[in-house]
Amino acid sequence: MIDKDAFIFVIQKHHARNLHYDLRLEMDGVLKSWAIPKEPPIVEGVKRLAIQTDDHAIEYADFEGTIPEGSYGAGKVEIWDHGRFEPVVVKEKEVVFSLSGEKMKGKFVLVKTNFGKAKNSWLFFKKNE
Repeated sequence: MIDKDAFIFVIQKHHARNLHYDLRLEMDGVLKSWAIPKEPPIVEGVKRLAIQTDDHAIEYADFEGTIPEGSYGAGKVEIWDHGRFEPVVVKEKEVVFSLSGEKMKGKFVLVKTNFGKAKNSWLFFKKNE
């Protein structure tokens, strides 16, 4: 039986102008997306900056390949991790969720910040359980 409250997540390692990781969570029929400049936090106590980016279509969750030069996001994209995403709290400035992937397991948090000049900055970390 499929859990109606469980959705998918994917983290894509993106070798664009700068290496980063794209966190994508299935919400509201799309993949809500954040770019993370460093490897995602797989243990408690590690916090990462996450910049919210444009939503992507659900079908993009399976994408691996090379985005051609001259295109937005040009570079190699590979799936770093994927699995089940279960939202716990979804608010305007806070998202608490569980991930069940190969690397990312447990509860995680995204919290909106006023870090730097970017209005779309979030803090991403594994929650103490």
